[in-house]
Amino acid sequence: MSDHLSSHDKNNQDVDLGALRDRIDTLDQQILDLISERAACAQQVAHVKLAEDPEAVFYRPEREAQVLKRIMALNQGPLPGEEMARLFREIMSACLALEKPVRAAYLGPEGTFTQQAALKHFGDSAVCKPLPAIDEVFREVEAGAANYGVVPVENSTEGVVNHTLDSFMDTSLRICGEVVLRIHHHLLVGSNTRRDKVSRIYSHSQSLAQCRKWLDAHYPHAERVAVSSNAEAARRVKSEWHTAAIAGDMAARLYGLEHLEEKIEDMPDNSTRFLIIGNHDVPPSGEDKTSLVAAMRNQPGALHDLLEPFHRHHVDMTRLESRPSRHGLWNYVFFIDFKGHQEEPRVQAALEEVRQRAADVRILGSYPVGVL
Repeated sequence: MSDHLSSHDKNNQDVDLGALRDRIDTLDQQILDLISERAACAQQVAHVKLAEDPEAVFYRPEREAQVLKRIMALNQGPLPGEEMARLFREIMSACLALEKPVRAAYLGPEGTFTQQAALKHFGDSAVCKPLPAIDEVFREVEAGAANYGVVPVENSTEGVVNHTLDSFMDTSLRICGEVVLRIHHHLLVGSNTRRDKVSRIYSHSQSLAQCRKWLDAHYPHAERVAVSSNAEAARRVKSEWHTAAIAGDMAARLYGLEHLEEKIEDMPDNSTRFLIIGNHDVPPSGEDKTSLVAAMRNQPGALHDLLEPFHRHHVDMTRLESRPSRHGLWNYVFFIDFKGHQEEPRVQAALEEVRQRAADVRILGSYPVGVL
């Protein structure tokens, strides 16, 4: 009797599994049809825009932020909200590429976290070009060879990227968006290296610093060699013996390296913020951030005078950095990030007072708070 029941249950399971697979096939067809319909609708939007303006901008950062936030709010699982938003990011990226793919320059080489940030923000259908220096990314966008640029601006453990801040002093480009990327460092080796034979470890100086305690505990006698990027470290390890690289998943895939150890960063919440730079102002999205640079006269209380209007008008400042001015000994310029869009009345009131007190104020951009 037990054998008969077991066989009966197995038949039911086969029937149920077959029915579920048929249901998945039906759903896949519906998803395919809906994505195709969305793509056709996106094409129609592009045609309307081109009819109104031959130089129309197709990529709208504020619109994409609104769509992704709406998807995350409506999502009821079982997929997590961020995973669902990433799927929609790729759908939007592919639809946009039907008319005019986004061209984005980023701080290279290939396989870096900056490339990962560019793809996270624009999707895999964007045309991304690596450049060897931050100022070259700025020049590429200024010249119109790229629509946007992606550059690192700060790391949660290592602090601000001064080259990026300095580049804003000599450009008319605006900040159009931000990306916050969780940084996971892995110890990678090629097929020529065994775990117990690692005698040299390559990585960028910041990555070596972010993994110092782990390296002290596990590879105290291995030589640590700083190179220009984690991707360069991975490239070297691909063909060398007895060496390892500290790099991310993208570099591991690019050079076909094996994960010897994963997530070896000392601080588990290590993250890097990247800025999207472009030539256009971004309208409000509903949840925005503004960045500015202000030059102050060299006098007592100058910093207090700069910050006080933000406090009084209830504008939440999220970052303050100072850099030496290029136009006077011991004079400084201040980079400020705060919540809100420059078109909001309370922000406008605070900025008007700041302009009266500062020697010079320049808005670097208002842009959507990073969604993913």
